[in-house]
Amino acid sequence: MRNVFLTGAALAALLPACAQAQTDPQASTTPPSGAEARGRPEPAANKGDIIITASPFAVSRDDTAAIAVKVDRNEILAAGGSSLADSLASVPGISATGFAAGASRPIIRGMDATRVRILENGVSSSDVSDIGPDHGMPIDPLSAQSIEVVRGAGTLRYGSQAIGGVVNAINNRVPTLLPTEALSGELNGSFGTAANTAETSGLADAKLGNFVLHADGFYRHADDYDTPLGTQANSFFRGHGGALGGSYFFGPESKSRIGVAVTQYDAKYGIPSDTTYIDMRQTKILGRASFDLGSGVLHTLNIDTSYANYKHDEDDPDGTIEATFKNKELDGRAELLFGPIGPLSNTALGVEVQRRKFQALGADRSYLFPTTTQSEAAFLFTEMPLSDALKLQASGRVEHIHADGTPASNIFTSSEFTPVSGAIGALYSPAQAVKFGLTFSSTGRAPAITELFARGGHDGPDTFETGDPRLRIERANSLEGSVRVNSGRFKFEGSVYSTWFKNYIYGNLTGRTCDDDGVCSLDPDGELKELNYLQQGAHFRGLEGIASYQLLKTESGGLEVKAQGDYVRATLDDGSNVPRIPPYRYGGGLSWTSSKLDAGFLFLHSARQDNFGAFDTSTPGFNSLNAQVALHPFKDHPGIEFAVVGQNLTNDVQRDAAALNKDVVVMPGRNIRFVLRLATF
Repeated sequence: MRNVFLTGAALAALLPACAQAQTDPQASTTPPSGAEARGRPEPAANKGDIIITASPFAVSRDDTAAIAVKVDRNEILAAGGSSLADSLASVPGISATGFAAGASRPIIRGMDATRVRILENGVSSSDVSDIGPDHGMPIDPLSAQSIEVVRGAGTLRYGSQAIGGVVNAINNRVPTLLPTEALSGELNGSFGTAANTAETSGLADAKLGNFVLHADGFYRHADDYDTPLGTQANSFFRGHGGALGGSYFFGPESKSRIGVAVTQYDAKYGIPSDTTYIDMRQTKILGRASFDLGSGVLHTLNIDTSYANYKHDEDDPDGTIEATFKNKELDGRAELLFGPIGPLSNTALGVEVQRRKFQALGADRSYLFPTTTQSEAAFLFTEMPLSDALKLQASGRVEHIHADGTPASNIFTSSEFTPVSGAIGALYSPAQAVKFGLTFSSTGRAPAITELFARGGHDGPDTFETGDPRLRIERANSLEGSVRVNSGRFKFEGSVYSTWFKNYIYGNLTGRTCDDDGVCSLDPDGELKELNYLQQGAHFRGLEGIASYQLLKTESGGLEVKAQGDYVRATLDDGSNVPRIPPYRYGGGLSWTSSKLDAGFLFLHSARQDNFGAFDTSTPGFNSLNAQVALHPFKDHPGIEFAVVGQNLTNDVQRDAAALNKDVVVMPGRNIRFVLRLATF
């Protein structure tokens, strides 16, 4: 706690109370879309809920065929936690790998790792979280202004490794807006009881003529967390990081900009199913530029780049380094935005180049020998209104991927793949309050480096993994329908989907155990579980939805009731279950919102998971109750907030069905968080 208040006090001295207008970061550099492109103004209700990941044109969240999710800054701070998955935990259709407090990747509709693309401001997170579930992501939620989750046609702008969807953490580290005020900022501090968690973060933006400068930082200290069964050993987390960046705005109306930022992330966290801990660090350089090309057919050129140097050590309790994982990655994308062309209201044409060099050192270096992955891609995204009520969105992507590595055969191998993908979506609005969406996509994904080249023991998840360089391109053919209703007090949005995989790649537990030298047997008490990467057909299907109704609306506030649920079922063509799929969930809650007081609760029941993969185990169901009360005591300073947040108030024993270590790891028990926020905007 002392660190929270010392850091907060130091930052508070730097930040005067000034206001900053809230404007979409891309609104000044992109052409109009939807109804505006056809000469009709967008409904006012849509103006404030803009997303920038689902489309190159910064559209309303309700203006895409597939439903997108946006988690704002207030929700991020209320959720707490050290990973993006923690911020998305209550969103229908999204769960987490739950392997460790510092390593929990989002799972979307039962898909994770190489089928969920993790981004920061539209470019790669550049880490090794796709190589092992014990590897964390160097993007802390405290650094994000919002988190967007996107499915559908827009995902092909970011790569074929987005079959499940895209999770994009959005921040202002490279400023994209020329503000009206000279200085603005925010301070946050919190304390949680389950792990004596102290968190603090701060950010500041300053305008100097046509220059905008940004600085942010965060700090988090968490001990081993408490569970209903006692303290979970080796579950601690320590992390800190920050960024310095700036942008220069130029040209007519300052619509063009060029900027850069340097970010640093450092963390140490325990692996609760083992005695080791991970010491992680990443330095990343972000570059973002946007050039206004006028009001003709050529409208805007956007260029986003990143280069990251990532490293983590896997250490024994005495500090001995057992293994070191290194990842150097370059990601560059350029996107040219066009104005109206005939029947097309908006079109974007882009290219992306990625180069990744990975290597493992130390005792566990045999898990994955050095690999190099190079990819080049071209993509297209377009929108076409057929009438005032019907709009089409379409996208396509072609990639060429070259991967070098050394599989278990000890023969250096080069693999090349050229996946081609396409998607088309339709959004139909028969009435202002109702929208129907239908999306079809066919996406090809090249095998990941672990799936091709894994060749040994990995102590974090306690597996002995063997890849197969003969794996073929995985193809997913998906059909999704959505409906949205926004009728006065009642709101609903839901989706139903089905995805048929050809050559689905999965990690198959064989039932044998192995030692570090690869000697395997049927001994159930062996050190490492044998896991081989195989492929066959698979079928994922499910549904998700959320509904709310405003029970009471007065001049002072409103009372709303909410219900939600999600379900996914995934089977292989041989009739067995796809491993590590989350169970269905359902629940609901109440919330009161007013200018001075916000309060609410959400109850969710996670079902028992009996549809588990080969040589896995069932996972008991559990109940989760979260609640919060937030006070805004000063009318003239609405950015000052005091909040109390309760998590897992039922104190149920919770195990994550998607985690490889679920049999020995219990999720955190009852946690009470006290949050203070001082925001000047």
